[in-house]
Amino acid sequence: MRTAYRCRAYPDSEQVVAINRTFGCVRLVWNKTLFERNRRWRTDGTRISYRDTDAALTGWKRTQELAFLSEVSCVPSQQTLRHQHVAFGNFFAGRAGYPRFKSRAGKQSAHYTRSAFRMRDGQLWLAKTSAALRFVWSWPDIDPAELNPTMVVVSREPDGRWYVTFAIDTDGPEPASDTGRAVGIDLGVLDFVVDSAGDRVANPRHLDRKARNLARYQRRMARCQKGSMNRRKAKAKVARTHRKVRHARKDFLHRHSTRLVRDHDLIAIEDLAVANLVRNKRLARAISDCGWGEFRRQLEYKSQRAGKTLVVIDRWSPSSKTCSDCGHQLAKLPLSFRHWTCPACRTHHDRDIKRG
Repeated sequence: MRTAYRCRAYPDSEQVVAINRTFGCVRLVWNKTLFERNRRWRTDGTRISYRDTDAALTGWKRTQELAFLSEVSCVPSQQTLRHQHVAFGNFFAGRAGYPRFKSRAGKQSAHYTRSAFRMRDGQLWLAKTSAALRFVWSWPDIDPAELNPTMVVVSREPDGRWYVTFAIDTDGPEPASDTGRAVGIDLGVLDFVVDSAGDRVANPRHLDRKARNLARYQRRMARCQKGSMNRRKAKAKVARTHRKVRHARKDFLHRHSTRLVRDHDLIAIEDLAVANLVRNKRLARAISDCGWGEFRRQLEYKSQRAGKTLVVIDRWSPSSKTCSDCGHQLAKLPLSFRHWTCPACRTHHDRDIKRG
């Protein structure tokens, strides 16, 4: 089992220059390789293999125009080729969209395997750097000096924050003790979670709480001249606001997914088609702000680690409009109807809470 630890990093001025140069080379290799893939497909109708991209990268380094690619560690560039190969595999398998070109304005990252870094006494040394990269360790029960990472990812967010992620192969934690309890949960927009016991967790609406400030910062950025220093400052403020929303949402999802896995042996959740639901123009923003897909992902891997069972209910199962007492099924139940009474047995139901 692979575990990752993500920490804040604080590179010095020399390391900032070296890592930024690596980011630029990684971005160049990705974009140039993607351009060649697109050109080959349009002209010949053939695909490019990983071996072809590897040979092309070697040829680029030998040219006078792209000789600077050899000035940084070769590992992040090689990892970029592997990631693009996997990205196209996911695209052709229908698991992801078509790979896009990378921009210098977005998140930047570089992946270092074991040959491009070393850990010594809890300090991280990257290839082509002369000093240890300073980072803040946030897990007091784990000694960073005992880490044996298989990969290190250095990244920079659009708001300017630096992070380092340690990927470690572990045996995994021991299964948690049984609680003898099971729960079914329903995800929604008004209430984020409604469980079979009748407990409700209100939707915090993280984006709505920052929407007013975010709109103001975006208007300021739109009034600034492109390429100016004032626009850079305004853009960083927009990025910081997005980061606060993103971190608040992630903290909320982690807290509630951990609580559900810790307190129950079996969790039942509906298989929601989030990609289809966000096509609703009225609810797209609210649904995206909920983070249902991320919540289910966290439940899946946390249940697996704790030895718990996660049951995914078919999305076409008419559970909301089926009476749990007599089994009568309504022909239609609009979204605006939160409660309904069974015409057969006169039992009153909440569409989000089903017992029996």
